Amino acid sequence: MSKLKIAIQKKGRLHEDSIKLLSSCGISIDNGKDQLKVNISNFPLEILYLRNSDIPKYLEDGTVDIAIIGENVLIEQEPNITIVQRLGFSKCRVSLAVPKDVDFDSLNYFNDKEIATSYPNTLSKFLEENNIRAKIHKISGSVEIAPNIGLADGILDIVSTGSTLFKNGLKEVKQIMKSEAVLAKSNLLSLEKEELLDRFLFRLKAVLKAKNSKYILMNIENSKIEAITKILPVLKSPTILPLTEEGWSSLHSVIDENEFWEVIDELKIAGAEDILIVPINKMVN
Repeated sequence: MSKLKIAIQKKGRLHEDSIKLLSSCGISIDNGKDQLKVNISNFPLEILYLRNSDIPKYLEDGTVDIAIIGENVLIEQEPNITIVQRLGFSKCRVSLAVPKDVDFDSLNYFNDKEIATSYPNTLSKFLEENNIRAKIHKISGSVEIAPNIGLADGILDIVSTGSTLFKNGLKEVKQIMKSEAVLAKSNLLSLEKEELLDRFLFRLKAVLKAKNSKYILMNIENSKIEAITKILPVLKSPTILPLTEEGWSSLHSVIDENEFWEVIDELKIAGAEDILIVPINKMVN
């Protein structure tokens, strides 16, 4: 029987989140130290731990079938692959930064300057689109040090919190794109592996949907049920159970985490009491 080969980052910011996501999908991972290929016993899956920058090529030539990878890496390398699911973690931005004491007022600052980056293709396109003439220094890592050692006047790099820039005496001046972890697939999958991918995606989407939703319970007077159900976003319709106290019911539903506080305030105003919010482990439609 075929196995779906998935590549994840061998180490770094995506590694731990990728392992947690697979575990949430019921994938039992048991690998020894420094083991770079792991067969999964409870799902037709094989995990390959690879360097982040190598993953797009492995996807493109079909060596691996799917991968969890940063969107920014795919934009930089432009492989012939397909993004099948955005994962919502490892969010960052790709930004230009300059020394803190630089008086930066526009992108024209970079004209005839030198910029260090690990994303030369992304930077080159941005500069061209904005008619900026600058020299690009390609650096594999530790890009933030370039201005401090006189190698460059600014950098283009990924930024999460900005603390690394601050520690190196830099400030963010222009965000050129946002990025997050995505699930990407090779365009060379067989029909059998496409079916395996569908099974894997079923689990993955159930986990992601649950992560972004909350189960909500509240007590309400029966006379207020209609008004409250109009406020409450629901899957189809809320569950309503009678309480032992006459004239009262318990209403159960699901809300999107992004609407959490706005919905709660409205429900309280409309008369909801004893509101409970419960995390959801899995959510299957």
